[in-house]
Amino acid sequence: MVATVEQGRLTKLRPDPDHPLSQGFACPKGIAFEQVHNDPDRVLHPLKRRPGGGPGEFERVSWEHAMGDIVARLRAVHDAHGPDAIGWYWGNPGAFSASHALWLAAFMTLLGTPHLFTAGSQDVNARFVASHLLYGSPLAVPIPDLARTDLLVMLGANPLVSHGSVLTSPRIKESLHGIVARGGRVVVVDPRRTETASAFEWLPVTPDGDAWLLLSLLHVLFEEDLADAAALARQASGIDALRALARPFAPEASAAHSGVPAAAVRALARALATTPRAALYGRTGTCLGRHGTLVSFLLDAVNLAAGNLDRDGGAMFGTLGLPGERLATLLLQRLTPLRYDARRSRVGGLPQVLGAEPAALMAKEIATPGPGQIKALFVSAGNPVLSVPNGDELEDALGRLDLCVSLDLYVNETNAHADYVLPATTMYERADFPLPFQAYLTTPFRQATEAVVPVAGEAREEWRVIDDLMRALARRSRGLGVLQLARRALGAVGVRLEPRLLLDLVVRLAEGGDKLGLRRGGLTLERLTREHPHGRVLRPHLRAGVLRRVSLHRDRRVALDHPVIAQEIDALRAQAAAADSAFPLRLIGMRELRSENSWMHNAPLLLRGGRRHCARLHPADARPLGLADGDTVRIATRHGAIELPVALTEDLKQGVVAVPHGWGHKGTGGWRRANGAARGGGVNVNLLMSSEPDELERLAGMAHLNAVPVRVEAVATPVAAVAQEARA
Repeated sequence: MVATVEQGRLTKLRPDPDHPLSQGFACPKGIAFEQVHNDPDRVLHPLKRRPGGGPGEFERVSWEHAMGDIVARLRAVHDAHGPDAIGWYWGNPGAFSASHALWLAAFMTLLGTPHLFTAGSQDVNARFVASHLLYGSPLAVPIPDLARTDLLVMLGANPLVSHGSVLTSPRIKESLHGIVARGGRVVVVDPRRTETASAFEWLPVTPDGDAWLLLSLLHVLFEEDLADAAALARQASGIDALRALARPFAPEASAAHSGVPAAAVRALARALATTPRAALYGRTGTCLGRHGTLVSFLLDAVNLAAGNLDRDGGAMFGTLGLPGERLATLLLQRLTPLRYDARRSRVGGLPQVLGAEPAALMAKEIATPGPGQIKALFVSAGNPVLSVPNGDELEDALGRLDLCVSLDLYVNETNAHADYVLPATTMYERADFPLPFQAYLTTPFRQATEAVVPVAGEAREEWRVIDDLMRALARRSRGLGVLQLARRALGAVGVRLEPRLLLDLVVRLAEGGDKLGLRRGGLTLERLTREHPHGRVLRPHLRAGVLRRVSLHRDRRVALDHPVIAQEIDALRAQAAAADSAFPLRLIGMRELRSENSWMHNAPLLLRGGRRHCARLHPADARPLGLADGDTVRIATRHGAIELPVALTEDLKQGVVAVPHGWGHKGTGGWRRANGAARGGGVNVNLLMSSEPDELERLAGMAHLNAVPVRVEAVATPVAAVAQEARA
């Protein structure tokens, strides 16, 4: 983006025409962020709950008062109950601040508490667990080589709206059309004719039918002798186990469960095997069903069996190019709780993923008595009352805490119940380097930015608040005490332990860096910012043949033989045999171009034309219920019910209901436009979901948010016709 600044105020944002990757493109949310930055509803000063006040009733206090009270109460919780009584929820926007991510990971790891919760258990953790099984590293995630592939098959992904997820390609729309322009194909497998599916080939699939489809693709590859035997022998172990798992899943037997005709499955398998450059890519829709880890595992298994893994035009791996990167990653996983299943949750016994517990269990971890019960909770850049299953349960649990603190831009539905809301900076008020996303760039690239405007009000960067908490607890925690000693030692030689120091080391040691002065003309963080304000392309494409560097298994190959995968396939069959006729339809989520989960519903630019939160339903499913476009419907599950307008559309497979997530603003939050948007803030679709441990995906602790069995009923009182935008 290019920011226009007048007298220290951000007045306009526009796409950067000189950016080598985006080339003048930006999504509506990026352009609208000026309105978030300057929002009169934005929190700019520390807020404290008024004595006896209800949700959202705060008064302004000084930072000294806020931090003094927070530290005193945090120390009291630590002294009485230990570090296990302290928890932290970290929302999706936090990943886009490298300093926030680094300091939070250090704080929670050194403090020694198991209670870190992230948005990953509502988004991507199944992908990370599959990568752990396949490659020994949760962060080894192959991405499609968009610039060179001739066949791209996408499952549960809608990049024309999301612009890529665990995949960074700023002009992804043009990249996808480029595949077709050079004679290739783009196939979108989804229960809904998404914006992306409408632009390319749509292959409708039954919700939660992805695993059946992928197992059938493997069946065809093996049974028709289409699998790349040389690639399998070179790159993988456990091939016979994979072949045996796929053998019963002939397309003719799976079609009833996948919803994809057998002939189409066989044609797709043959195309993946015979197209010289092809790739499968799956995202959020593939992670949120009953078997997200299995589906993510099978995506890579199909790529591997078809000979499309770790090769030009296929599914490839990005790396930072750090010296000793494989060994460093291996040591980091073995020495920290960031490794998969290092600990299990107190409630439900579910494994941690990248050091985090399932966020769906947060309310129960607060409410369940005993050692490890959460007494103090911090929430940064998140609104879990609207993002986890059964948010009402969490909302109730927040009132039981001894201390609840939020770092955010707004008062939202979650932190309306906090003791303190502390003002955080926006991306335009801080320096940054997008460290977490370097391995997911389809074009290896470096860019860093400085702050472009002064900090508004009394906002502070999250890492600085976390740093204050580290210092405050240093005498109570061995890990934080060691960090404090290291900080003092560095200070004695004039070095300040801050995020900028660590990010500079990464840039200098990684590919393209100056190797700490050994490579003349190489990048440093300062040089990257000063000499390459639009960023610098390192090379045009990812490199093939890096599997042996990213796999942490002893043989450096892909591991295909896992008992837990066989158990998941058994569970898949059992689930198919246990369909509940009382809930005949399947609910899926969907992204909206002008929404980013819950946190951008206060920007006027994104609300233009009127917004209505509504369910989508196929006309054939509406007719037996006597429903017309714009009627109010009641959607019920075994766990709850919501009411909202319905829009009828043929852009859905029959038997499917689609409802966008992120809505349900209750008026307790301080974002006034969001409370009135979508005709009264919309409804929280996650109230239909269960937070019970046995309802979560057992390998990754993922919330079950897709393919949820539902019943739809007409509500007697109709509402006005749904806006054209909703029908689209």
